[in-house]
Amino acid sequence: MLFRSDLDLAVSSTTEGKAARDELERKKREAEQSLQPLIERYTIMAKEFEAQQFVLSDDARFQKQLDLQELRNEIEHKQKQLQGQLEVARERLVGPLRTKLVEIVESMGRDDGFSVIMMRNTPGLMYTREALDITDRVIQKFNEKG
Repeated sequence: MLFRSDLDLAVSSTTEGKAARDELERKKREAEQSLQPLIERYTIMAKEFEAQQFVLSDDARFQKQLDLQELRNEIEHKQKQLQGQLEVARERLVGPLRTKLVEIVESMGRDDGFSVIMMRNTPGLMYTREALDITDRVIQKFNEKG
């Protein structure tokens, strides 16, 4: 018998998964807030440059453009750094849940006599009947064990 499960849906639907998602959202908001002052500073500098560019000397205009580029690079660097931190946090929060869910799926496969359980949206899986999806059962078992 072939059944399928959506592991990402299962992770986000469990009690612990919802808590992890909330924690990640909190961390994302904090990251955005830490980036906001740089973005505001860049916006102000860009508006000032736009208003002054025609009255500035070539050298002053060039220096302001460099200042804007430097700040833009700082923003991009900080965004990449924060994105990396969020990815690490996500893996720390979600990785153990995913591992636990895989163990539950394997256990269900053995205990319930399934021949094959495939993850939804995997390469090679073109179609399955919705009735074959065991994601809800996996979530229920996870929450019972949690």
